[in-house]
Amino acid sequence: MTTTAKDLLHDYLRGAREALVWKTEGLSEYDVRRPLTPTGTNLLGLVKHLAVGESRYLGDVFGRPFEPYLPWWDDDQPEDVDMWATPEEGREEIIGIYRAASAHADETIRTLDLVATGYVPWWPSPHVTLHGVLVHVLSETSRHAGHADILREQLDGAAGMRAENSNLPERQQDSWNAYRAKVEAAAREAGK
Repeated sequence: MTTTAKDLLHDYLRGAREALVWKTEGLSEYDVRRPLTPTGTNLLGLVKHLAVGESRYLGDVFGRPFEPYLPWWDDDQPEDVDMWATPEEGREEIIGIYRAASAHADETIRTLDLVATGYVPWWPSPHVTLHGVLVHVLSETSRHAGHADILREQLDGAAGMRAENSNLPERQQDSWNAYRAKVEAAAREAGK
Protein backbone atom coordinates (compact mmCIF):
# COMPACT_ATOMS: atom_id res chain seq x y z
CA MET A 1 0.00 0.00 0.00
CA THR A 2 1.15 3.47 -0.77
CA THR A 3 0.32 6.92 0.54
CA THR A 4 -1.78 7.31 -2.58
CA ALA A 5 -3.95 4.34 -1.54
CA LYS A 6 -4.37 5.81 1.94
CA ASP A 7 -5.28 9.20 0.48
CA LEU A 8 -7.84 7.58 -1.81
CA LEU A 9 -9.50 5.70 1.06
CA HIS A 10 -9.46 8.85 3.17
CA ASP A 11 -11.02 10.92 0.37
CA TYR A 12 -13.85 8.41 -0.03
CA LEU A 13 -14.44 8.45 3.73
CA ARG A 14 -14.63 12.25 3.76
CA GLY A 15 -17.11 12.16 0.86
CA ALA A 16 -19.35 9.63 2.61
CA ARG A 17 -19.28 11.72 5.79
CA GLU A 18 -20.32 14.85 3.87
CA ALA A 19 -23.18 13.00 2.19
CA LEU A 20 -24.42 11.71 5.54
CA VAL A 21 -24.39 15.11 7.23
CA TRP A 22 -26.10 16.75 4.24
CA LYS A 23 -29.02 14.35 4.71
CA THR A 24 -29.76 15.98 8.09
CA GLU A 25 -29.86 19.56 6.79
CA GLY A 26 -33.08 21.51 6.36
CA LEU A 27 -35.29 19.06 8.23
CA SER A 28 -37.40 19.60 11.32
CA GLU A 29 -36.26 18.20 14.66
CA TYR A 30 -38.95 15.57 14.35
CA ASP A 31 -38.02 14.48 10.82
CA VAL A 32 -34.29 14.25 11.53
CA ARG A 33 -35.02 11.97 14.52
CA ARG A 34 -38.09 9.98 13.54
CA PRO A 35 -37.83 6.26 12.85
CA LEU A 36 -38.62 5.52 9.22
CA THR A 37 -38.12 1.75 9.20
CA PRO A 38 -39.57 -1.05 11.33
CA THR A 39 -36.17 -1.32 13.07
CA GLY A 40 -36.14 2.38 14.02
CA THR A 41 -33.53 3.66 11.58
CA ASN A 42 -33.37 7.46 11.68
CA LEU A 43 -31.05 10.12 10.31
CA LEU A 44 -29.66 11.61 13.51
CA GLY A 45 -29.20 8.14 14.97
CA LEU A 46 -27.00 7.19 12.02
CA VAL A 47 -24.80 10.24 12.66
CA LYS A 48 -24.59 9.43 16.38
CA HIS A 49 -23.72 5.80 15.66
CA LEU A 50 -20.93 6.76 13.27
CA ALA A 51 -19.53 9.30 15.76
CA VAL A 52 -19.09 6.46 18.23
CA GLY A 53 -17.66 4.21 15.51
CA GLU A 54 -15.03 6.69 14.38
CA SER A 55 -14.07 7.57 17.95
CA ARG A 56 -13.54 3.92 18.79
CA TYR A 57 -12.14 2.47 15.56
CA LEU A 58 -9.87 5.36 14.58
CA GLY A 59 -9.15 6.47 18.14
CA ASP A 60 -9.19 3.87 20.92
CA VAL A 61 -8.09 1.02 18.66
CA PHE A 62 -4.83 2.85 17.91
CA GLY A 63 -4.19 4.15 21.43
CA ARG A 64 -5.61 7.60 20.66
CA PRO A 65 -8.72 7.97 22.86
CA PHE A 66 -11.21 10.57 21.70
CA GLU A 67 -12.27 13.23 24.19
CA PRO A 68 -14.88 13.61 25.39
CA TYR A 69 -15.46 9.93 25.99
CA LEU A 70 -18.66 8.75 24.28
CA PRO A 71 -20.45 6.26 26.56
CA TRP A 72 -23.13 5.32 24.03
CA TRP A 73 -21.70 1.81 23.45
CA ASP A 74 -21.14 1.03 27.12
CA ASP A 75 -22.98 -1.92 28.64
CA ASP A 76 -24.74 0.22 31.25
CA GLN A 77 -26.39 2.45 28.62
CA PRO A 78 -29.96 1.99 27.32
CA GLU A 79 -30.18 -0.56 24.53
CA ASP A 80 -29.08 0.80 21.14
CA VAL A 81 -28.77 4.36 22.50
CA ASP A 82 -26.06 4.95 19.89
CA MET A 83 -28.73 4.59 17.17
CA TRP A 84 -31.16 7.37 18.20
CA ALA A 85 -31.13 10.81 19.73
CA THR A 86 -32.74 11.42 23.09
CA PRO A 87 -34.89 14.56 23.43
CA GLU A 88 -32.10 16.16 25.47
CA GLU A 89 -29.46 15.65 22.76
CA GLY A 90 -29.44 18.46 20.24
CA ARG A 91 -28.94 17.96 16.52
CA GLU A 92 -26.04 20.43 16.44
CA GLU A 93 -24.51 18.71 19.47
CA ILE A 94 -24.57 15.29 17.81
CA ILE A 95 -23.34 16.61 14.46
CA GLY A 96 -20.64 18.57 16.30
CA ILE A 97 -19.51 15.42 18.09
CA TYR A 98 -19.47 13.57 14.77
CA ARG A 99 -17.34 16.30 13.17
CA ALA A 100 -14.96 16.28 16.17
CA ALA A 101 -14.70 12.47 16.12
CA SER A 102 -14.06 12.65 12.37
CA ALA A 103 -11.32 15.26 12.84
CA HIS A 104 -9.74 13.05 15.50
CA ALA A 105 -9.98 10.08 13.13
CA ASP A 106 -8.47 12.17 10.32
CA GLU A 107 -5.45 12.86 12.51
CA THR A 108 -5.04 9.12 13.16
CA ILE A 109 -5.21 8.47 9.42
CA ARG A 110 -2.73 11.26 8.64
CA THR A 111 -0.16 10.29 11.27
CA LEU A 112 -0.13 6.51 10.99
CA ASP A 113 0.99 4.29 8.15
CA LEU A 114 -1.50 1.81 6.70
CA VAL A 115 0.52 -1.02 8.29
CA ALA A 116 0.28 0.52 11.80
CA THR A 117 -1.23 -1.99 14.19
CA GLY A 118 -4.13 -1.63 16.57
CA TYR A 119 -6.32 -3.80 18.74
CA VAL A 120 -10.12 -4.27 18.46
CA PRO A 121 -11.05 -6.31 21.56
CA TRP A 122 -14.62 -6.96 20.35
CA TRP A 123 -13.50 -8.58 17.06
CA PRO A 124 -12.75 -12.33 16.80
CA SER A 125 -9.34 -11.48 15.28
CA PRO A 126 -8.51 -8.39 17.34
CA HIS A 127 -5.06 -7.56 15.93
CA VAL A 128 -5.63 -5.15 13.06
CA THR A 129 -3.90 -2.66 10.79
CA LEU A 130 -4.92 0.89 10.00
CA HIS A 131 -5.60 -0.31 6.46
CA GLY A 132 -8.12 -2.92 7.64
CA VAL A 133 -9.83 -0.55 10.06
CA LEU A 134 -9.96 2.27 7.52
CA VAL A 135 -11.64 -0.05 5.01
CA HIS A 136 -14.09 -1.13 7.75
CA VAL A 137 -14.96 2.46 8.73
CA LEU A 138 -15.31 3.51 5.09
CA SER A 139 -17.59 0.55 4.45
CA GLU A 140 -19.76 1.29 7.49
CA THR A 141 -19.96 5.01 6.72
CA SER A 142 -20.89 4.36 3.09
CA ARG A 143 -23.48 1.79 4.13
CA HIS A 144 -25.11 4.20 6.57
CA ALA A 145 -24.91 7.10 4.10
CA GLY A 146 -26.93 4.88 1.74
CA HIS A 147 -29.47 4.29 4.49
CA ALA A 148 -29.62 8.05 5.03
CA ASP A 149 -30.17 8.63 1.32
CA ILE A 150 -33.24 6.40 1.32
CA LEU A 151 -34.59 7.92 4.55
CA ARG A 152 -34.19 11.46 3.24
CA GLU A 153 -35.85 10.60 -0.05
CA GLN A 154 -38.82 9.21 1.92
CA LEU A 155 -39.07 12.45 3.90
CA ASP A 156 -38.93 15.11 1.19
CA GLY A 157 -37.68 13.59 -2.05
CA ALA A 158 -34.10 14.89 -1.68
CA ALA A 159 -31.77 12.28 -3.14
CA GLY A 160 -28.17 11.91 -4.25
CA MET A 161 -24.84 12.46 -2.60
CA ARG A 162 -25.02 16.25 -2.37
CA ALA A 163 -27.58 19.03 -2.66
CA GLU A 164 -25.62 20.49 -5.57
CA ASN A 165 -23.88 18.42 -8.23
CA SER A 166 -26.04 15.40 -7.51
CA ASN A 167 -24.85 12.05 -8.79
CA LEU A 168 -28.38 11.33 -10.05
CA PRO A 169 -29.51 12.00 -13.61
CA GLU A 170 -31.19 15.37 -14.05
CA ARG A 171 -34.88 14.73 -14.61
CA GLN A 172 -38.11 16.60 -14.10
CA GLN A 173 -40.62 15.02 -11.71
CA ASP A 174 -42.71 13.74 -14.67
CA SER A 175 -39.65 11.89 -15.96
CA TRP A 176 -38.96 10.36 -12.52
CA ASN A 177 -42.61 9.28 -12.30
CA ALA A 178 -42.39 7.63 -15.72
CA TYR A 179 -39.13 5.92 -14.79
CA ARG A 180 -40.62 4.62 -11.53
CA ALA A 181 -43.70 3.37 -13.39
CA LYS A 182 -41.45 1.49 -15.83
CA VAL A 183 -39.57 -0.16 -12.95
CA GLU A 184 -42.88 -1.02 -11.24
CA ALA A 185 -44.26 -2.55 -14.46
CA ALA A 186 -41.12 -4.69 -14.87
CA ALA A 187 -41.42 -5.89 -11.25
CA ARG A 188 -45.09 -6.80 -11.71
CA GLU A 189 -44.32 -8.63 -14.96
CA ALA A 190 -41.51 -10.61 -13.32
CA GLY A 191 -43.72 -11.37 -10.31
CA LYS A 192 -46.43 -13.10 -12.34
